[in-house]
Amino acid sequence: MKISYYSSRDEACKSPYGAVPAGQDVRFSIYPARHVGVIDARLWVQRDGEEAVAYPMKWSGYDGATDLYSVIYTPAEPGLYWYYFTVKSKAGERCISRGYGGEGVPDSVLHSPFQLTVYDGSYQIARWFGEGITYNIFPDRFARTAVPSREGWRSERVIHENWEDTPVFAPNEHGEIVNNDFFGGSIRGVIEKLDYLQSLAVRTLYFNPMFEAFSNHRYDTGDYKCIDPMFGSEEDFKLLCEEAGKRGMRVVLDGVFSHTGYDSRYFNARGNYDGLGAYQSKESPYYEWFNFSEWPGRYSSWWGIYTLPETNEMNEKYLDYIVENEDSVIRRWLRLGASGWRLDVADELPDEFIERIAAAARLEKPDALIVGEVWEDASNKVSYSRRRRYFQGGELDSVMNYPLRDGILAFLGGDGAENFAEKMECLRENYPRDVFYNLMNIIGTHDTARAITVLGSSPELWNADKSVQAGALMEGGAYEYAKRRLKMAAVIQFGMPGSPTIYYGDEAGLQGYGDPLNRRTYPWGHEDTELLDFYRALCLEREENEVLREGDLQFLTAEGGHLVFARSLGGRQVIIAVNRDDQEYHFRIPQIYAVDVLTGSPYWEELGKGAYIDMQPESVLLLRCGGDLGE
Repeated sequence: MKISYYSSRDEACKSPYGAVPAGQDVRFSIYPARHVGVIDARLWVQRDGEEAVAYPMKWSGYDGATDLYSVIYTPAEPGLYWYYFTVKSKAGERCISRGYGGEGVPDSVLHSPFQLTVYDGSYQIARWFGEGITYNIFPDRFARTAVPSREGWRSERVIHENWEDTPVFAPNEHGEIVNNDFFGGSIRGVIEKLDYLQSLAVRTLYFNPMFEAFSNHRYDTGDYKCIDPMFGSEEDFKLLCEEAGKRGMRVVLDGVFSHTGYDSRYFNARGNYDGLGAYQSKESPYYEWFNFSEWPGRYSSWWGIYTLPETNEMNEKYLDYIVENEDSVIRRWLRLGASGWRLDVADELPDEFIERIAAAARLEKPDALIVGEVWEDASNKVSYSRRRRYFQGGELDSVMNYPLRDGILAFLGGDGAENFAEKMECLRENYPRDVFYNLMNIIGTHDTARAITVLGSSPELWNADKSVQAGALMEGGAYEYAKRRLKMAAVIQFGMPGSPTIYYGDEAGLQGYGDPLNRRTYPWGHEDTELLDFYRALCLEREENEVLREGDLQFLTAEGGHLVFARSLGGRQVIIAVNRDDQEYHFRIPQIYAVDVLTGSPYWEELGKGAYIDMQPESVLLLRCGGDLGE
């Protein structure tokens, strides 16, 4: 029988809600049933990696049929803390943890305690990011001004003259996927499309790597201090930042620091660069950057891929080049106009390395942004047997919100809305509020299949050969079904706290399975204009409605195929409602007026019971709620 009541998300039980700054008093309260006859109640707190410490709880009075026991705990230092309660009565001792435990204090109690995230309150994150919309550009595939000349390029590069070609997906004669075909997307091409991006109210341009590299994805960096010549020049980059700035946009770069390229200035295994690389000589200035077990042919590489030799991030020479020097990679590109960095595979970078990146970036620009690629709950992430400190202060301002993506696509694929709500509530509870409102909210990236494809493709195609997938583009009813689901996904994405991030072309109906089919060129002149208009309306509402940027989050209904949540700020409210099912869905809201901003449809009070909402099957609403004028 449950003898005690405690909910970590109820401020009657824990106040303040969620993560707290170090030095903040936290009041914990439990409510055991009075008939149990509690003799002793204790809060147990365990700082991560340390022994749990008990704090006696005091009887604080009655609350209905329950007693009230409370204690104030003040975490002194940033860190990850775990806590649970024990309650002793004449009948024995019980534990209150995430599963409420059983008779006695179970041995497994520390496997299911509650989490308390404690952060450095003096560290101010770059909140400008979460206030606006982000557009993610894969540099080679967004826009070009002309077909690149073949002169001056290494023979390995395959150049597509036809912008609408399918990317090369087959292995070469050696059985390797080399990603060496290019379409010639360029900085000048992006500059020509800035007005288009402004029409989507974009405030941040996040670029996948744009530095010189062998491959078209450029995650095998060849030269950290040189824009890939096919993409443009340093002067082009400065012009891009200037022109973007005139439109209220900032530029965020992709930093790939856990590894470089086999064909790079630093490793230089193919001898394409002047000077000595680590592969060529132990006397190379870059030799200490890498970890050789047997020089030159045996070395640590990222996930065992020989073309991506791993770096020794904490080597002083590497640190000086990437981070510490006044002309370091981090500081140099910020000085030239960038506003921040996204750190590739952040969970493979040491905390100390990330701290030094953040500090160097803030030296150059006090509001510089550092975003990490983390695919899980980043507040309690463990990688390589080490607990990470991303949000405790001095490291990350944001992470890519893969849990949001996974939750949205799972819900629209048939999972219960309650699972999506629980996943989001866990993040909201575990992340510092400023971080939660600063997340990079994605539904697609260069590492995932296109969202519209995930939402509409037939199951048998997922295991098909890429040659089959390349031609498997949805049409007719299948495409319209997927598009309806994509609209639902986008409204949920734009309704959640954080920066809604559009992977280039999603707004135009671009389809594609996994790499490289998810990296087709933007379909200029062949966009789904109806879908694009929908995205423009959604983007404009997000830009103009402060409630969607700053409002509190509350889930109103999350059950089966029905998801309804609200954002509230200063008496104003926006409600996002999704009916995934093939049946109509009816519900009421307490407001006397609401309007669906995507269609203009009004909903008025009926019989003094608030506005009655009648949702069609497979539909989504974005309701701006207010008084009789809709304000």
